[in-house]
Amino acid sequence: MKDGFIKVAAASPMIRVADTDYNADRIIECIGSASAKGVKLISFPELVITGCSCYDLFTHGVLLRGAETALEKIVNATKKLDVLSVVGLPFSPKGGALYSVAAVIYKGEVLALIPRTEVSGTVFAAPESDEETIVSFGSKGQFECVFGTEVIVTANFPRALALGVELGGDATAPISPSVRHALAGASLIVSLASFPATVSSTDEAKARIKYRSENLKCAMLLAAPGKGESSTDNVFSGLCMVAENGEILASDECEDCMVITEVDIDYIENLRRKAGVFGTMRYPHSEVYWDNELVETTLTRSYRKLPHLPEFEKDMANYCRRMIDIQVSGLIKRMKYAGLDHCVVGISGGVDSTLCVMVCAEAVKRMGLPSENVIACTLPCFGTSSRTKSNAIIVAEQLGCEVRVIDIGESVYKHFDDIGHAHDDYSVAFENAQARERTQVLMDIANKVNGLDVGTEDLSEFVDGWCTYNGDHTSMYDVNMGLTKTQVRAGVRFIAQRTEDKVLADALWDVLDCPVTPELLPISSDEIEQKSEEAVGSYSLQDFFTHKMMICGFSPAKTLRIAKTVWHDEFSDEELVKWLTSYCKRYFSQQFKRSCLMDGPAVEAFSVSPRNGFLIPSDAENTLFLKSLDELK
Repeated sequence: MKDGFIKVAAASPMIRVADTDYNADRIIECIGSASAKGVKLISFPELVITGCSCYDLFTHGVLLRGAETALEKIVNATKKLDVLSVVGLPFSPKGGALYSVAAVIYKGEVLALIPRTEVSGTVFAAPESDEETIVSFGSKGQFECVFGTEVIVTANFPRALALGVELGGDATAPISPSVRHALAGASLIVSLASFPATVSSTDEAKARIKYRSENLKCAMLLAAPGKGESSTDNVFSGLCMVAENGEILASDECEDCMVITEVDIDYIENLRRKAGVFGTMRYPHSEVYWDNELVETTLTRSYRKLPHLPEFEKDMANYCRRMIDIQVSGLIKRMKYAGLDHCVVGISGGVDSTLCVMVCAEAVKRMGLPSENVIACTLPCFGTSSRTKSNAIIVAEQLGCEVRVIDIGESVYKHFDDIGHAHDDYSVAFENAQARERTQVLMDIANKVNGLDVGTEDLSEFVDGWCTYNGDHTSMYDVNMGLTKTQVRAGVRFIAQRTEDKVLADALWDVLDCPVTPELLPISSDEIEQKSEEAVGSYSLQDFFTHKMMICGFSPAKTLRIAKTVWHDEFSDEELVKWLTSYCKRYFSQQFKRSCLMDGPAVEAFSVSPRNGFLIPSDAENTLFLKSLDELK
């Protein structure tokens, strides 16, 4: 359970209706098989010990005694396994009431019996009170545990692992037990289901579990009755699912179904800290304790290399269309509010300025303005290659923009003379003077034409500070501010794939093929020599780090652990440590640039806007982050 991971399973074995001894054996087999695979928590369907379609047999003493004996058999057979099991059965304590309950079992003990509360249309009773009681059961009355609806099972490791249980119709109640459990602190909800298969049942269940796990910021396990159930009035499918914060991690629907994956309790805890409401609501919950063992969890779940983009290619077009519309809409609003009718863009032939000029072209088109109202300025200097300059001009011309070529070399040399900087001194002042000269020219042109200097820097470059303070760092409005480099590339690729202009498409594909470069150092040939990713690392990898560390809240050590599983085919462990160390250093040291960023639209829930984005002090120390990486080295 290191790093908050716990291996879980949802299982729906093939059972025989009303054959409790046989069913107990199948459940024991499932628990044993799951334990051999490292599972620490397994859940089953509602009433799995008897089958959920016993109807009036549930009230018969023979079946109830058989269910209790089967539970005792399961408890005794699994007492040496480090697995928490949640099993459904009918239960009638002294007094005659009949309940559908979930038995929470661990190492020879029943920690709790949790009854279903929504019982309309069933033979079962609803508990009269939310208060828990103590019940005893077993052939010799040897088991004693808590009985109640408002119960949370809390683990030793990780400390945020707290388990809430709901059964059957509880899941669709107006205020389901899962809501109360989550607000009281349960980070993992086990749903013992009993719904039959219909043509839409799987899709509906997936939609519900995605919504509920995201809304409650929790992990959820669901197991529905399997194909061994009675076919009298319904057929059952054995649907099993595991979800985490709106994402289905594992799902299957088959005979003897069992899905296994890992849920990340640390991640859930991080999400809840930001929400600020979970664990603060006062509900009358009781805690029982799961004295689990701390062990290493082998990861089998997958993570996406590009977490800022859709998981499936079929969703990419709509995603990019929406992303670009957000950029265009923000720009139009700003121009209309300020009474401006021109966009001024510095075009370099890189992906950022390419997407920016296309966004500007779409904005003036929607505003009913001529395409020439986009003034695309290429400002060549000491490091500009003919390839990037050519692509920049081709893209702008094909869009119908007014293209201006302004060589700033003479102005920069004059500036060097003014400040006493040698022309062959290629230090940081040599580079930054060019970036600041470009910004001055663009802003002055914007003032001259009643326009807006539209910035091109993206989120990834603001995160690592790969920009010149008050140079390319600054603009009057930045349409790329909320986009990572991977999102910018996806936007350019989206347009390249769909444009009917072959000249434009060829230029866009070449832009995508070019290395990311600031082009600020002199070149000895016409080849691109200064490559950003040689200095700060792959932007795809950087965007991965941003997602895991700054959005998910993972530690550097946990981020590295996941990166090794995702990026092992491209980077060695040493390279991953190198670039993650660089990332941690730059993220902290470059905050002063993010503290004064201009306006620009966010396209996902994360941004580094100094107004509503992820903020840290400009002088925060990175000591704790780097220390954890030093230990890994």
